[in-house]
Amino acid sequence: MATVIGLCLREKLKECFPQHFKLDIKVAPGSHADEESVNKQLNDKERVAAALENPNLRQLVDECLYSNELCR
Repeated sequence: MATVIGLCLREKLKECFPQHFKLDIKVAPGSHADEESVNKQLNDKERVAAALENPNLRQLVDECLYSNELCR
């Protein structure tokens, strides 16, 4: 679930900030058994793009993002 939560955070922040901002999403040190792997997945453009091409995952992220409109 850490990667899904991180993906939702990444997409929400991408919507909230101008395009020229660089986003680094990281799991707090010691909070996840696969911390390094999760951080690598969340900050790799190709992996993020591939994940968002999955219709089921895209739907989950969209539901997360649009169930509570924080930036609009």
